[in-house]
Amino acid sequence: MAEKAAHSDEGLTAEARPATKEDADILARLVNMAGDGLPLYLWTKMAEGGDPWEMGRQRARREEGSFSYRNAVVLEHGKVLACLIGYPIEPTIPDPDTPAMFVPFNMLEALAVGSWYVNVVATLPEARERGFGSRLLAMADAIAEATGCTGTSLIVSDANATARHLYESAGYREIATEPMVKEGWTGAGENWVLMVKP
Repeated sequence: MAEKAAHSDEGLTAEARPATKEDADILARLVNMAGDGLPLYLWTKMAEGGDPWEMGRQRARREEGSFSYRNAVVLEHGKVLACLIGYPIEPTIPDPDTPAMFVPFNMLEALAVGSWYVNVVATLPEARERGFGSRLLAMADAIAEATGCTGTSLIVSDANATARHLYESAGYREIATEPMVKEGWTGAGENWVLMVKP
């Protein structure tokens, strides 16, 4: 019986809906999972001795900004199991005050202006290998088309072979890389990889 559950079709039957402020806790968890601990590292710095997870939840509840519930769609089957967060990449003027850690992201995003940026695709560990990731990437394609974007794009660590395989199988191709600036973050990898699906 357990064998069958591992290969269920929940990825297809889970309900997709726009995220709400009430999803802030699970969104923070999923974003940190997708970011290999980088979000929690940043929230810890921002919290200045306070609760870094509460900082993550506050950011999820924001009305604007890249990490906002407004940019998120969740898949729910009894509880939220996966999420997609994304938005169109608009042309921006480089900010000289951008922290060094973010400069590689900004440089790569500048190569994908006009695309719909897949900031986060994440599934809880107990719900993996059920098709959620593929379904969310298909939803990203549909959103990109509906909003007049030139395709979809994402940035992934060169060390995340599992995610890169998923993206390649969905039609994404590597376009460029930039060396990571880690400061105190201990995540795996040496380069950030921009992948684009026209």
